Amino acid sequence: MAPAARRNLKLEILLVMALSLGQSAVYSLVSFADKATRGPLGGQTTAMNTAKNTREYFDLAYQLLEIGFALVPVLLALYLMKRSTGTTARMIGFDLRRPGRDSLAGLGLFLAMGIGTLGVYAAGRALGITTALSTANLGDYWWSIPVLLLSAARHAVVEEVIMLGVLFTYGRKLGAGAWKIIIISAAIRGSYHLYQGIGPMIGNMIMGIVFGWVYHRFGRVMPLVIAHFLLDAFGFVGFLLLGPAIGIGA
Repeated sequence: MAPAARRNLKLEILLVMALSLGQSAVYSLVSFADKATRGPLGGQTTAMNTAKNTREYFDLAYQLLEIGFALVPVLLALYLMKRSTGTTARMIGFDLRRPGRDSLAGLGLFLAMGIGTLGVYAAGRALGITTALSTANLGDYWWSIPVLLLSAARHAVVEEVIMLGVLFTYGRKLGAGAWKIIIISAAIRGSYHLYQGIGPMIGNMIMGIVFGWVYHRFGRVMPLVIAHFLLDAFGFVGFLLLGPAIGIGA
C-alpha cells in the first residue's frame, strides 16, 4: 500500500474515533481522575440515562436527539470504510440477512457475558474499586422504557460497528494482525468504561477480547450488536423496574 493511502486510512480512523468512542475514552479518563481524587470509588455513584429537562416532552425530545445524533459517527464510519476500503456494512455482517441465527448467537453471548458482567461488578463493589451504578434515571413517564431500549440499541450499534467492524477492517488494511487488533479494540472499550470504576473497565476489556475473537472467527457484527443490546437493555430496564432489588446501584 502506498504511504499516502496508509496515511489516509490512519487519518480516517482517528477522525472517526475522535468523534465517537475515542472521545468517550478521553472523557472517561478525566471522569475517573475526578472521582479517584474525590474519595473512595466504592462510596460514589455513577448515574446513567439521566433526565435532560424538567418538562416531560422537552426531556423526551432531548433524549431522542442525543440518541439520533450519536449514530451519525457510525454512518460516517461506514461511508468512509466503503469509500476507502471497498468494504460495505453487509460485508462486516451489519445486516438482517440471518435474523434467526444472529439472534440465537446473540442470546448465547448475552447469557455468557451477562453472568460474567454481574460477577465482575459484584467483585468490584466488594473490593471498593467500582462505583455504584444507577443506570436509569429518567422520570416516571410512559416513554421511559422505550427510550431506555433505544439507548441500549444506540450503544450496541455504535460500539460494535465501530470497535469491531470498522476498526478490524482498517486494521487489516493497514497490515495489523488479528490479536493486535483485538487487544487494541478491547483496551479502548475498557477505557471508555473507566468512569464507572476499575471493575467495569476490566470487565469490558474481557468482553472486548471475547467479542473481538468472535468477530474475527465468524465475521459478523450483528450477533454482537444483539448481545450488547440485550446486556444494556437488561441493565437499564431492569434497574428502572426493580432498582437495587437486583443488586445494581446498591
